[in-house]
Amino acid sequence: MTYKELLESARESMKPHCLACAECNGRACGSSVPGPGSKGSGDGAARNFDAWREIRVNMDTIHPVFEPDTRFDFFGQELKYPVLAGPVGAVNMHYGDKYNDMQYNEILVKACADAGIAAFTGDGMNPEVLEAASAVIARFGGRGIPTVKPWDSVTLKRKFVLVDQSHCSVVAMDIDAAGLPFLQNMDPPAGAKSVEELAEIIRMAGRPFIVKGIMTVAGAMKAKEAGAAGIIVSNHGGRVLDQCPSTAEVLPEIAEAAEGMMVLVDGGIRSGVDVFKALALGADAVVIARPYVTAVYGGAEEGVKLYTEKIGAELADAMKMCGAPTLSDIMESMVRW
Repeated sequence: MTYKELLESARESMKPHCLACAECNGRACGSSVPGPGSKGSGDGAARNFDAWREIRVNMDTIHPVFEPDTRFDFFGQELKYPVLAGPVGAVNMHYGDKYNDMQYNEILVKACADAGIAAFTGDGMNPEVLEAASAVIARFGGRGIPTVKPWDSVTLKRKFVLVDQSHCSVVAMDIDAAGLPFLQNMDPPAGAKSVEELAEIIRMAGRPFIVKGIMTVAGAMKAKEAGAAGIIVSNHGGRVLDQCPSTAEVLPEIAEAAEGMMVLVDGGIRSGVDVFKALALGADAVVIARPYVTAVYGGAEEGVKLYTEKIGAELADAMKMCGAPTLSDIMESMVRW
């Protein structure tokens, strides 16, 4: 299967929800929700995408010949690339009924493990979603990151029982999902958490905890105060709050302030060159969501492997052309706005 064939297959599987564009830039879907669009004016995903394009890479090939080392240590797990597949929920509603959440996570976790990376799994109102995700993560030796939503404490206690059964080494919460309407309609409602509440949740989780949905230095400091081991700079693809800045815009200041925590970033990252840019601006690794949905819908496990290898090859090429033998050698001086 070629990448072009993957996209063609995905279009047939996902229409009319998603057009599986050759370059997922957020423009075709706009504000279409349900669907892969953004909230309100619908420019959130497009702004994320555009910001990475405004950043250019500085070529420098006067250096010894080397083979790039793209390996990344993710809380003790060696990943082939500093790339993780992002958590996605309600795939049948947003992307088409070829898969439900349980089937999607089953394919994604296995395929990412086989490709040498790892996947965040989604969560939902249906308890079977996390049950199935935890089961498949356990089958692959805990290689996956269960991602729970900011439920009320009673619900979270039940969720963390499932997390324990996954044998995962790290767990995450997409706290930015507080902006999703269905969470706010729960009784009791789920949503925003105070620092104290988040600290209790992290203690309850009993393992390194990643907070997804950080868009300010203040937010990063609150996550650190609560005991988070890592953060994801993320605006939920523009799906929870209209008129947010892009993640690329805020990443450098957040990464500088978040010393001692692992810093991941998502939003509009589509190529290995984008991964290189994100690392140059201070991220330790990136999270990619929408293109992995396309990969699953277009080619299942083969599609995930194909897209991962495409990203990895592009990253390695950028490292060669900019003089960075290892990920730690990727410096801010290698990019420019």
